[in-house]
This record gives sequence, C-alpha cells and structure tokens, in this order.
Amino acid sequence: MPDAKQKFFDPRPESVGLARDFAVTTLTSWGLHAPAEDIRLCVSELASNALTHGSEPGHGFLVRLDAEGDFVRLEVHDSRPRHRRQPAIAHPAETDTAGRGLQIVAELADSWGVEERKPRGKIVWTLFKTGQPAGLVRAC
Repeated sequence: MPDAKQKFFDPRPESVGLARDFAVTTLTSWGLHAPAEDIRLCVSELASNALTHGSEPGHGFLVRLDAEGDFVRLEVHDSRPRHRRQPAIAHPAETDTAGRGLQIVAELADSWGVEERKPRGKIVWTLFKTGQPAGLVRAC
C-alpha cells in the first residue's frame, strides 16, 4: 500500500492548478490511472471552495491523498470551521455561472462528507473506488 501523500498550498488562485497537478502526479506514481480524471476535477472544485469560502484570509489549504483498500481518499483541509450540517448541494439555474461544485463532487465521488479539524477548520473528504484490489496498488 503506498504511503499517503499531502501538500500544503498557499492562498493564491494558481494553487488550484498546482493542487490538480499534485493529485495527478501522486495517482500516476501509484499506478492509479482509472480514477485520476474524476479525482482531478474534484480537487479543482474542493480547492477552489477552500480558497473562496473555506480559508480565513491569508491561510492556504492542504490536499491529502491516501489509498485505502480499493478506494482512494481525497481530503482538502481548510481553516474555517465546519457548518453544523453538511453543506447543501446547490441547484443553480441553467444561466448561473457558479454553485455547481458540490453537485459535481457528489456525482463523481462514491462518497463524500465534511469533518471537523482540530484545533480549527474542517476537512472535506471524498472516496473513489479504484477498481483495483489493494494488492495491485503499487508505489513507484
């Protein structure tokens, strides 16, 4: 089983693209090509949300990937507290230019949720089935 990988990103718009690249590079090094594009898109959505809504001014976000059995767990950690309930999935009008991020995440991931992070902040996590038994996942 490969070791979990994580990376911290500064609070800059360019960090979203860097987080996507980090995810794809990590998944490729693990030999996990099948879920890479869906995970890449979810990293983009969750990192954008972390920058726009989840991080306090001047605070960045952390992306963590872990292969657990035949799943990949993606986490995005930010510095704002968790809402009392899981964020609602928006249903924007066809002409709206925003508000589809969690809808995309819910559609692509096999499971997702939000957890409180100690001492402050939250973790938005997703699980993706890899289609490979744990013994076939390898680190390069």
